[in-house]
Amino acid sequence: MAKRALIELIDISKKYEDTLVLDELNLTIGENEFVTLLGPSGCGKTTTLRILGGFTSPDTGKVIFDGKDITNLPPNKRHINTVFQKYSLFPHMNVEENIAFGLKISGKSQDYIKDKIKYALKLVNLDGYEKRRPSQLSGGQQQRIAIARAIVNEPRVLLLDEPLGALDLKLRQNMQYELIRLKNELGITFVYVTHDQEEALTMSDIIVVMNQGYIQQIGTPEDVYNEPENAFVADFIGDNNLFSGTMIHDELVEFAGARFACVDKDFGRMRPVDVIIRPEDIVMGEPGEGQIDGVITDVVFKGTHFEIDVTSNGFVWLVYSPKRYAMGTQVSLRVTPFNIQIMNKPESDDEKVAEPDE
Repeated sequence: MAKRALIELIDISKKYEDTLVLDELNLTIGENEFVTLLGPSGCGKTTTLRILGGFTSPDTGKVIFDGKDITNLPPNKRHINTVFQKYSLFPHMNVEENIAFGLKISGKSQDYIKDKIKYALKLVNLDGYEKRRPSQLSGGQQQRIAIARAIVNEPRVLLLDEPLGALDLKLRQNMQYELIRLKNELGITFVYVTHDQEEALTMSDIIVVMNQGYIQQIGTPEDVYNEPENAFVADFIGDNNLFSGTMIHDELVEFAGARFACVDKDFGRMRPVDVIIRPEDIVMGEPGEGQIDGVITDVVFKGTHFEIDVTSNGFVWLVYSPKRYAMGTQVSLRVTPFNIQIMNKPESDDEKVAEPDE
């Protein structure tokens, strides 16, 4: 059952001087969803977040919140709070003063503020930190205080602009699970901006992949990873093997110097296509056992697996394997038809390659 639409961005465009950052972007976000805007630097994801928060005005288009047009509403009038990468805690205030700041401006009573501070600190697992100053907190603790300060205002939407970017790897991974827990306990909508694919895949209900001001694909983490709609999405989400190929006819494609059975249809006959194969979907064996033979030209240990380059017919394949192989080993490669992803090629360099198919 689809969740009720809470936010609608309709035909949003934004230009900075001569640079078009967003081009007629349309996006619907459901109530209580964890939605991640994912893409490289300059793709428009932070501008989208700022427009949603009211910090930036679109040149054209509308922002609809719960059925009402809030395009021109200032940030403090929206039921939306934002946590930025730079947590913007007041250094001269202690933790409880930082959390209470917005509530005091709103004219809330002392008893109300005290209860809210206690509730928020418990929610972010920082009970007893009320009197500490930001300089006495770790990066992860500062981030939790920034979140606590946001949630005491009871927003219906929490915007997070790369809030984990300044944390080390282990702490960043721990905070990913903390954010999931907070979202589930609060029962509100999270809109999260990141360029980190692992973060997006770990935390999101829905991922919105963006590039050059356009939405490339919208879907669950599983859909975006396993069924990318174009070469950009496949290349940006995880490692992959991308080959130029020719669709011979339904369920038969030629690439990397060989022909392979696939499950795709309706691409026509002898049509140029892009072919994507994930490295974990390739099985190595003894020469002659697979569909093509090759030689191992590079091996890198990654902790949980080895990343292996196999050169065959002049093409290099990236393969994940739990087993170490020696350089120069002759091997075969096999991939099942289901794991070969076929996509249309753009008709020209100027085509909006990354826009979803209509």
